[in-house]
Amino acid sequence: MDLGLRGKVALVSGSWRGTGSGIAEVLAREGCEVLVHGLEPGQNSDVVDRISALGYHATGVSGDITTEAGTEELVEECLAAAGPVEVLVNNYGVAEAGDWTSTGSAEWVEIFQKNVLSGVRLVHAFSPGMRERGWGRIIFVGTVGSLRPAARMPHYYASKAVLPNLCVSLAKELGGCGVTVNLVSPGIIATREVRASLEQRARKKGWGSDWETIQKEASRDLFPNPLGRIAEIEEVANLVAFVAGQPASYVNGSNLRVDGGAADAAL
Repeated sequence: MDLGLRGKVALVSGSWRGTGSGIAEVLAREGCEVLVHGLEPGQNSDVVDRISALGYHATGVSGDITTEAGTEELVEECLAAAGPVEVLVNNYGVAEAGDWTSTGSAEWVEIFQKNVLSGVRLVHAFSPGMRERGWGRIIFVGTVGSLRPAARMPHYYASKAVLPNLCVSLAKELGGCGVTVNLVSPGIIATREVRASLEQRARKKGWGSDWETIQKEASRDLFPNPLGRIAEIEEVANLVAFVAGQPASYVNGSNLRVDGGAADAAL
């Protein structure tokens, strides 16, 4: 399927590692001019080199999007490197340890800076141009945990719970101008860090050492779902690319789960 993305300029925040790097690679494969973001200069070089070695277009840009000044630096780099951003993937976010008794209000504010306001700043920067040109895609990457919070990490889950509401509001704000806004909400994703953590867990619990067994046991233990496994990065990235593409032009204000069918446990 031709997604109609060839030549589009796409910025993927937090794409120097993990899910973001996979999204950047898939968008580049679809023909986008991909801007690979890192918080600091050089942080994204490995991903840029990997995508470029595959024969696709990728440019590194940097800026600390948890601050106004860092966001301004990033916007300037994007415009200088590739021109106006047409596809904005707000992927950057963190999951930090905490609980209801020891996590102070300053830590709550900090995680909202990272998981909510970083994306809002980029919307402020790039959505006016999308509106003027009559086309654009804004995609936030969230988590199924926004509707299925645990008792632990309450500040993290609360920050992610903002995103479904935010995307519907923004879709209404940009209604009628050719710009869509959507949220992609994965469950557990097999990033390098997650795999390492699950392999360590497997050694402690005696699950064995092959990945198929580990993820089957992990999905049963941590994230029950009918498919009995966890998501690969590319499976999430493929959905992001589809939502960014022309065939998804009537998908707007949606919260799209990538959870292996675990949605029945949401409420």
